[in-house]
Amino acid sequence: MLEEQKYANYYRRLACCAWRKRIAYLCSMRTFREIFRFAFKYRLLALLTIIGNLLFTLFNLLSLVLFIPFLQLIFSSKELKTAVLQPHYSGSLGKLPSYWVDLYNYEMHQMVVSDPKRALITVCLMVFGAFFFKNVSRYFAVWFQSELRARVVRDIRNLLYEKAIRLPLGFHANERKGDLLTRMGHDVGEVENAVVCTLELVFRDPISILIHVGTLMFISAELTVVSFFLLPISAFVISTVGKSLKRTAKQGQEQLGLLTSSFDESLSGVRIIKSFNALNFMSGVFQGLNLRHQKLTTKTIRKKDVSSLLNETIGAGVMMCLVWFGGKQILEGNHGGHALTGELFITFIVVFSQLLRPIQAVSSGIAVINKGKVSLDRINEILHSDEKILEKENALSLSGLKDSIVFDRVGFKYQQEPVLKNVCWEVKKGSAVAIVGESGSGKSTLMDLLSRFYDVSEGRILIDGKDLRDLKIHDLRDITGIVSQESILFNVTVRENIAFGDDNPNMEKVLHAAKVANAHSFISELEQGYETVIGERGNKLSGGQKQRLNIARAVYKDPAVLILDEATSALDTESEKLVQDALETLMQGRTSFVIAHRLSTIKNADEIIVLSKGEIVEKGSHEGLLAAKSHYYKFCSLQGLI
Repeated sequence: MLEEQKYANYYRRLACCAWRKRIAYLCSMRTFREIFRFAFKYRLLALLTIIGNLLFTLFNLLSLVLFIPFLQLIFSSKELKTAVLQPHYSGSLGKLPSYWVDLYNYEMHQMVVSDPKRALITVCLMVFGAFFFKNVSRYFAVWFQSELRARVVRDIRNLLYEKAIRLPLGFHANERKGDLLTRMGHDVGEVENAVVCTLELVFRDPISILIHVGTLMFISAELTVVSFFLLPISAFVISTVGKSLKRTAKQGQEQLGLLTSSFDESLSGVRIIKSFNALNFMSGVFQGLNLRHQKLTTKTIRKKDVSSLLNETIGAGVMMCLVWFGGKQILEGNHGGHALTGELFITFIVVFSQLLRPIQAVSSGIAVINKGKVSLDRINEILHSDEKILEKENALSLSGLKDSIVFDRVGFKYQQEPVLKNVCWEVKKGSAVAIVGESGSGKSTLMDLLSRFYDVSEGRILIDGKDLRDLKIHDLRDITGIVSQESILFNVTVRENIAFGDDNPNMEKVLHAAKVANAHSFISELEQGYETVIGERGNKLSGGQKQRLNIARAVYKDPAVLILDEATSALDTESEKLVQDALETLMQGRTSFVIAHRLSTIKNADEIIVLSKGEIVEKGSHEGLLAAKSHYYKFCSLQGLI
């Protein structure tokens, strides 16, 4: 007996040690704590979900142990003929569980002895009631769990969206759009699953294991000690498979980002793909990426399932050992001082089989949490990205441009190579200035610095003597309007595109802006006029119509500073004339910066600067620069303007 107790203590310590290490590993993970935080942001929903799961565990166990009197009745064991004394409660809380068990056994014993048929009906009704309340409890948990997971997904997507649109343009230039979409969709879904598993892994499955183990110990301590072999083996299996799953899941999700990017790129360039007969080529590229993703997905699913399958196999082996060990004790009549009857042994086996479920759930749950951890790490890469363009705590307000804009020794570089160097330039209020130069000379970058899409690497930009970085970002962008070469429109109505950013659009201002932009006539001919939805990126409109809507949007905003970034370079002659007329009307009374390749459109600018390799190499009027016969003269010659 002492030898058995020694081995029992050894295996109990071994099992507890293995589980403590595993739980400590999980709790030490920063990402696990973040998943836990997401789950408990809505405490009431989380608490109700936990209560439902605990009630489910309790009623599930009751539905099993309530069968003991039925088994006694079927087996007609000797205990039925033995008088059972009515138990008395001593008042101790520690004795309360055993008191209720003894009381239940006493009442059922009396009923089985006096009226077996009535006892059978009573047991059946009680077991049915336990099953009924078990399922009601599970539905109760799922009811609140569904609301909890939906809210968590909503919150994460809101955070991702807000962060993505706040990040600087440099981030979006380097990041694949498809990868961002994958994080917003697939990765958020994995975190959703991990949140649910976290609640069950922490508050349902361990408690279920403890309750089942306690019940098993109550029935037979010796058999329970033998069953402890399963715990350290399962812990080892979970750890090994979980680490491998995490690596494969990360590769699979990165590959899904590439796949989504390829699909998005093909949809955006479908006209070119067809034009160049590149359907087979692009299909080959996509199919190659898809095949790689399929292989990684297959590996991930296999590794995810293998943990629970291995545990089930191990559990079946241990159960057969228990059947052999317990059956041998009953047949030999050696119970180590404790009477192990046939009905108790069957109950033990049934309860032990239910113990395997939460153990397997822990295994599967950790696999899901490992996948969720990978996804949350990918999401956190976005959420924790440096915004770089930050507003100072006591930033200054800006109501408009009163005097001038000064570029004071401005320098900028994206990586190591400088894009702009020592740019010194002053622009007076109300001036129309033009920026010209070869591609890559830094023209658009200079205007991006003015809108504070990037911060200068050297020097400073002053508005009315105030450093741009000391101003409120909202105020700065409120006084600037941009009309770019690419017509950026949204899949909403014409009215909403023109009044973009205005929560309470003024229809009179919308009409005025459209007329100034020479857009009112074609808008009126649309099916629903100003309430016409123009499709994704405005694809229901022609290039000239889209650009005139862009101009109308700038007119509606009525900015003090206007930036025209090659606004007419992609238009045909007729559209260019309409757009150019609209731009000239728009520029009146505003400080305007015009980036242009077509030099014929900037002859009347108050000042023209010529950029070359990030530096101002010439500055002056159209006539003065022509007379200098340098860079500007060369550009005009190439375009046949001389």
